[in-house]
Amino acid sequence: MRGAADATIHGGIGAMAARDPAEMEAQLEGAADELKGLETADDVRRWWGKYYYGLGHRRLGRLLLGQSVDRLLERVQRAPEDS
Repeated sequence: MRGAADATIHGGIGAMAARDPAEMEAQLEGAADELKGLETADDVRRWWGKYYYGLGHRRLGRLLLGQSVDRLLERVQRAPEDS
């Protein structure tokens, strides 16, 4: 069942539309650091919910697969402004 817990998990991270490179870097570094301490599938689900709206499923998936924050930031810098 979804409700108040989802609102708490998803709040405060920011919208994906914000493409400020410094903010994106801070979010990616925070997500990557937090990912290192996760132990259970429930931990990963909470982590995913916390960062999903700020970073998107592709970036989170790439972090889960071990791609570095630096590599993800290169992708952000190469992305066209209109997308």
